Amino acid sequence: MKKNEIKLYEDNKIRTLWDSDEEKWYISIVDVIAVLTESANPQVYWRVLKKRLLAEGNQTVTNCNGLKMLAEASTKDIS
Repeated sequence: MKKNEIKLYEDNKIRTLWDSDEEKWYISIVDVIAVLTESANPQVYWRVLKKRLLAEGNQTVTNCNGLKMLAEASTKDIS
């Protein structure tokens, strides 16, 4: 079972997803970057950072697409 949640960190919202089958948390890196850098566009910040790390040969960044996470006011929440 998967459960979407919005966590607060110093009044900033961070999207999370708990996957009880795998017993893992998934956290939006873009939301974390927004909190840590106060960037006006955290998506671009993450793309540029990831590209630079890969160019340096850093293997901590995997070559995978972003996970689709629900926005705070998702249409899936409307019944």
